[in-house]
Amino acid sequence: RFSPIQKLCDRVASSTLLEDRRDAVRALKSLSKKYRMEVGTQAMDHLIRILQTDRYKDTQRRQEDDIGAQFSERFIQEPENVTLLLTMLEEFDFHVRWPGVKLLTALLKCQCAQVQGIILVSPMGVSRLMDLLADSREVIRNDGLLLLQQLTKGNAAIQKIVAFENAFERLLDIITEEGTSDGGIVVEDCLLLLLNLLKNNSSNQNFFKEGSYIQRMKPWFEVGDDNSGWSAQKVTNLHLMLQLVRVMVSPVNSPGATASCQKAMFQCGLLQQLCTILMATGVPADILTETINTVSEVIRGSQVNQDYFASVNAPSNPPRPAIVVLLMSMVNERQPFVLRCAVLYCFQCFLYKNQKGQGEIVATLLPSTIDANSISAGQLLCGGLFSADSLSNWCAAVALGHALQDNLTQKEQLLRVQLATSLGKPPVSLLQQCTNILSQGDKISRRGSKVQTRVGLLMLLCTWMSNCPIAVTHFLHNQDNVPFLTAQISENLGEDERLVQGLCALLLGICIYYNDNSLENYTKEKLKQLIEKRIGKENFVEKLGFITKHELYSRAAQKPQPAFSAPEHMLFDHEFTKLVKELEGVITKAVHKSSEEEKKEEEVKKTLEQHDSIVTQYKELIREQDAQINELKEQMCTLTSQKDQMQNTITQQLSQIQQHKDQYNVLKLKLGKDSGQSDSGQVNGLQLEELTLLREELEELRKQHALLNTQLAERDTLIANLVCIMNTEGLFFYYYLHLHFFYLRCLVRTYSLWSRIKYRAAMEKERAAATSTATILQTEKSKLQQEVAESKKEQDDLLMLLADQDQKILSLKQRLKDLGETVGLPTPLYSDAPFGDESGSKALN
Repeated sequence: RFSPIQKLCDRVASSTLLEDRRDAVRALKSLSKKYRMEVGTQAMDHLIRILQTDRYKDTQRRQEDDIGAQFSERFIQEPENVTLLLTMLEEFDFHVRWPGVKLLTALLKCQCAQVQGIILVSPMGVSRLMDLLADSREVIRNDGLLLLQQLTKGNAAIQKIVAFENAFERLLDIITEEGTSDGGIVVEDCLLLLLNLLKNNSSNQNFFKEGSYIQRMKPWFEVGDDNSGWSAQKVTNLHLMLQLVRVMVSPVNSPGATASCQKAMFQCGLLQQLCTILMATGVPADILTETINTVSEVIRGSQVNQDYFASVNAPSNPPRPAIVVLLMSMVNERQPFVLRCAVLYCFQCFLYKNQKGQGEIVATLLPSTIDANSISAGQLLCGGLFSADSLSNWCAAVALGHALQDNLTQKEQLLRVQLATSLGKPPVSLLQQCTNILSQGDKISRRGSKVQTRVGLLMLLCTWMSNCPIAVTHFLHNQDNVPFLTAQISENLGEDERLVQGLCALLLGICIYYNDNSLENYTKEKLKQLIEKRIGKENFVEKLGFITKHELYSRAAQKPQPAFSAPEHMLFDHEFTKLVKELEGVITKAVHKSSEEEKKEEEVKKTLEQHDSIVTQYKELIREQDAQINELKEQMCTLTSQKDQMQNTITQQLSQIQQHKDQYNVLKLKLGKDSGQSDSGQVNGLQLEELTLLREELEELRKQHALLNTQLAERDTLIANLVCIMNTEGLFFYYYLHLHFFYLRCLVRTYSLWSRIKYRAAMEKERAAATSTATILQTEKSKLQQEVAESKKEQDDLLMLLADQDQKILSLKQRLKDLGETVGLPTPLYSDAPFGDESGSKALN
């Protein structure tokens, strides 16, 4: 049982290599958790001896490093020396190239920034070093990786050059060749170099994403069913691979870049693969913790990824949602502290900008959705909120606060939650139960209060009641809450209680700032008077400032991920620090304001709201007018195109008319020759009276043609005028265009009828000359007269339509005048056109 411990002690005592002794000490550290007595008994003397001997070794090593730095500085005083070394790296001879790589690596370790500057300005300097990755000799290639690691540290310019020298492609190929996560130290070196290239370098991150290299990361995370016995190297490799994924979706990156990487990771199946590791058994604890953190940032703020994560189930019987399984670990005090922090971060990222997820979590607490046969997320949070473990209290309070973050609907819904405290007693609201625990904690505070529990509950209440007047009213409705807060703030307590006092001041300030004055005893003014009498305004503001002055506040405000060195340091949440920053100033102003200033501010606020409403209405009106103008422009283009088509049609018809005229003249000559041979009363059987009538009708149609041409020219002028005034009188323009389009249709129809009359008249003359039959001509004449009558009817309808539209336009102009607008549109042309008077009617007739 104890032979492994003895072997490790022998390695600690006898090994000459530092790495061997370090590995043995680490193994003893792991065994000490389970075999504390055995390890302490056998290894204590060896560990003390290491403390004594390695101290001198470290001093000797530092002296050697100082000497190396001196010689390195002397070497690079002449930049040509580094340039010469780069040139010699082009030699393929192993005995030249490999020592050159080692020398340059040593120079970079001792004088990194100076050597980087020389290589950066050296022609093809970086390219020569990149060629080392293509060397067939693994020793040179592997040492080239170490050289590039040193070269790319902290230098964004060199990082970009290395990336554009096809570094990503080469490194990913090497990782695949070496066996991905099952590979050796070479895989680790490649991953470290990739981290150097991508971390805090947005240009390289974008290049990595655009090159579709994210998709090549998916096979790294394909683990089998048997996850027992992972080697230390595999754990290291997988840990670095997870860090690479996190670098691409880090919250410190630009939101657009992070969102595009999150999308790519979902589409290629990388997120799904990570969730498989998350739910797998036998995965080492540190890998599981880092996987949870990685999944957290892949889904943070991405609705699609958050929805997928909500659908993931653990392989249990019956299956449970992954969120529920993770929350069970978070509220379990036997789980490792770092794992519980990771689960909290995952839950926060799942709810970040996810109102749908927030609603689903809160719904599991509502009476109508509680399932007694299964454990829900809401039940776990409530259980953690009121458990005996202070860390579970804090985590559950923060997690529930994130379910309410920036979501007024869920804040109001949570007021419906009722809790059964004990048998025989009526249920109490969740809000009241939180305040009950706070007051109970205050009673036992003299015996060592759970500050962490009280801080968590106060943060939950502040988050819940901020920007939610209904929740404030519910809180104030309990007569004991305000006296409790004022008592907490007014007392002079020790350092440990200062943070609680500051949070109580913040909560009371929220009750003032978001108070709707619906409770007569706790209006804004009465609460301010209470502060002035019981606490003092200056004292209140001083206690409020205790929050931001706390040493752990600034640390939590730096990044979203909870990172605490010990459980007792877990006091502030990142999102809560943003809420404090937002409210501290406005609460201070609200407390100092008098009632008159409050009234004035309310009036100004109402005025601004009215102005904002008016501006919004004008914006909507402008949008509508823009849409109408665009629509009218499109219609104008369509009508212009139709007009051109009609003009072409008219030109063709005029050509046909000319042809008919020529035919008519030819026929007329023929009839003239034949007239001497016929009777004076007839021309080939055709009555002279009828021929005269046809000629008169033809002459009348010619007059109508000339008239319609004139009107068409007038309408063209009208279109040009309407285009100029379209921006101010677009509706009138629409009516004119509509009428013009209708008029053009009538015009084309009239021209068509006129052409048919002439053509048929000419044909009938030829037929009369050939067949001497007037009966057929008479029949066709009747048909033509009927069509002329129909055309006249259509023109009469047009007159009525024009008159109606004229009346509408006059009405609209009058409305514009009443609204104070200047109406510059001339009197509609058709009112003075032939359609509008008797002569026009006669012309049509």
